[in-house]
Amino acid sequence: MNGFLYGVALQWKLDIRSKSLLVTCYIVPLIFFLLMGGIFTSVMPEMGSTLIQSMIVMSVSMGAFIGLPPSLIETYGSDIKKVYKANGVPVCSGLVTMFLSAFVHLMITCVMIMLLAPVLFEAALPTQLPLFFPALAIYITSSLGIGSVLGLTVKNQAKLTMIAQLVFLPSIMLSGIMFPAGLLPDFLETAGRIFPASRGYRLLLDHGFCLENLWYLIVVFITAVIVCGIVLKKQKAK
Repeated sequence: MNGFLYGVALQWKLDIRSKSLLVTCYIVPLIFFLLMGGIFTSVMPEMGSTLIQSMIVMSVSMGAFIGLPPSLIETYGSDIKKVYKANGVPVCSGLVTMFLSAFVHLMITCVMIMLLAPVLFEAALPTQLPLFFPALAIYITSSLGIGSVLGLTVKNQAKLTMIAQLVFLPSIMLSGIMFPAGLLPDFLETAGRIFPASRGYRLLLDHGFCLENLWYLIVVFITAVIVCGIVLKKQKAK
């Protein structure tokens, strides 16, 4: 247990020094929030009631789909995994520590958005805060699950960048955070429901914490765990 906690603390320190994580989990999401928050609330004042949820969905999607996978490739696509084997460290240790570290970083960013939005843009805080944070944790976890699958299954950095963008952009454009999903053609609205961002956004809204919005995110996470387990088992056997 002490070794695991040491690994988590070490990964936290490495992530703090990572320029990639700094950009994808903090700088870009917060700049997007500062720019688009003012635009959204000026053009559509009614968006003040959902601004926090919208900006959180964007931040989590970027950190999970674009920030986490490259770190996994650096570990599991290189000789670092051999160091794990040589020292008797479980091959899943790197994934778990990176997952937990990314979770904490994304949670910090989301809290920053929650604190700044009411001050800067007079955005409304969620009315059900005791349910909001469990909902946020579930959404972050399911998104990081997809990011973990991308990082473990895509071996080439260039391909990973392209695939991550193909997951990230539809997640944002079709989730309903930029404009109501009802304005989209029916087939695009249906396609948007495939991505966790759509379900996560509805889950984070007031009175959105219900089984209808929960079950899909839970299924996504369980599926991601199974896929990651299969991939890591194959890597261990090599």
